[in-house]
Amino acid sequence: MPHGTNSATTGPSAPATSGVKEQRVTKQRLAVSAALDELDDFVSTQELYRLLQNKGISVSLATAYRILQSLADDGLIDVLRNGEGEAVYRRCNVTGHHHHLLCRNCGKAVEVEAPAVETWAARTASEHGFTEVAHTVEIFGLCPECTAKKAAGTL
Repeated sequence: MPHGTNSATTGPSAPATSGVKEQRVTKQRLAVSAALDELDDFVSTQELYRLLQNKGISVSLATAYRILQSLADDGLIDVLRNGEGEAVYRRCNVTGHHHHLLCRNCGKAVEVEAPAVETWAARTASEHGFTEVAHTVEIFGLCPECTAKKAAGTL
């Protein structure tokens, strides 16, 4: 899956689809997967690495990168680019194609389905003769909590 595309997420116990290379289940892979299960928002590889280190779990940064990319390639987690262009990862609760609202300040993410976007994307592609199209829509802004902090001058 190319970086920046939304994948359908199925959860940690989803069966492998045909053509997907079976991954060896290692202590490190289980630790990364468990850490993602505990998080509500998207996390960068570096942030996840720090969380694992703080828990005393030994996973190298390079291994964390490989595991996250593998989970994303297998459709088990979503990957997108944040406002700074850095890849961030999360195990989403929504299966199937969806989009996200992302807070630029705290990183809070809200999963959204957007049928109007799907209709627009299909129509636009068709009008230009494109086939086999995919798209990613991520909306960045301030969540209600950060908006309130900004209004109060504490952000």
